[in-house]
Amino acid sequence: MDRFRELSAFVAVADEDAFNAAARRLNVSPAAVTRLVTSLEARLGVRLFTRTTRRVALTEAGRRLRVDAGRVLAELEEAEASAAGAHEVPRGVLRVTAPVLFGQRFIAPILRRYLDAYPAVTAGALFVDRIVDMIDEGLDVAVRIGDLPDSSLTAIRAGAVRRVTVAAPDYLERRGTPRRPDDLKDHRVVHPAGLSGNPDWEFSVAGRRQSVRLAPALAVNTMIAAIDATVAGWGVTRALSYQVADAIAAGELVEILSDFEDRAMPIHLLHSEGRRAAAKIRAFVDLAATALRRDTDRLAAL
Repeated sequence: MDRFRELSAFVAVADEDAFNAAARRLNVSPAAVTRLVTSLEARLGVRLFTRTTRRVALTEAGRRLRVDAGRVLAELEEAEASAAGAHEVPRGVLRVTAPVLFGQRFIAPILRRYLDAYPAVTAGALFVDRIVDMIDEGLDVAVRIGDLPDSSLTAIRAGAVRRVTVAAPDYLERRGTPRRPDDLKDHRVVHPAGLSGNPDWEFSVAGRRQSVRLAPALAVNTMIAAIDATVAGWGVTRALSYQVADAIAAGELVEILSDFEDRAMPIHLLHSEGRRAAAKIRAFVDLAATALRRDTDRLAAL
């Protein structure tokens, strides 16, 4: 029991960056949290935090322990939930992450349907255009677009999207339509990846991958900004099919170089619990996989 309390106190301090805030989270006194963390450090023989008058920060040993401690506490929570029947009826808090536009367009509506169906569950969504550590962020399910690296996570295929190169009709009337990937060097390019240097856009030419090095006229750090600039007739950009589907349907954008775009990008739902996954995760993954396969397969065919 003492070891569990020590780990709980340690994780709370690590997450809150302060002993007082950790004490409020655990509903104990700051002195009790300090004693538990000090006891844990003494037992392990290492410093887990560096302490100053203004802040608390994890040491290297503390960062390693935070990952392992989070896993241990999560497994204990799962065991208790299983004993209480959480593996039979979805309940608790479900935490999901996805890319920003994909999350807004697809995951948010799915979450609303899911919560309507399972009122004992509440949900939190983290929509960011970066890969987040599921354990560190306390996430249950992650949406990933593209090929996956090898990992211990359980992956469920849930449709596909593809890359498309687009421009506004009035831009193409003024500047002409690129017929081959190399023609892009003569056009104003809007690059949706911030200030990361000159981009290489890959295409398929005669069955081989061809990389085209471009010098963007405008580089932005959000896809929305790139699409807005392109819809305004400012230049050419590249996106995923779902990101520009509405603008294409409305006639605001036109796909170009489609003969050179042939590689579908898979969508996966990831979680770390395998067949032992709690009912809240299994139910969401089943619902999301069915909905995403239907919607994104259609978008990949645009």
